[in-house]
Amino acid sequence: MAKKNENRNPVELKCSVCGSFIRPTEKNKANTPDKLEIKKFCKTCGKVQVFKEKK
Repeated sequence: MAKKNENRNPVELKCSVCGSFIRPTEKNKANTPDKLEIKKFCKTCGKVQVFKEKK
């Protein structure tokens, strides 16, 4: 049986427009080795924006 959270890394997402951060989320490094890009709602912009993984 695999260990819990063996392939999962905590990442922070940063808004590509205003630069604000949102709460940390997890990503499976085996399935997505590249940087994560997700469209989410940004509180400071007031719109749905592209959030990129901060490293």
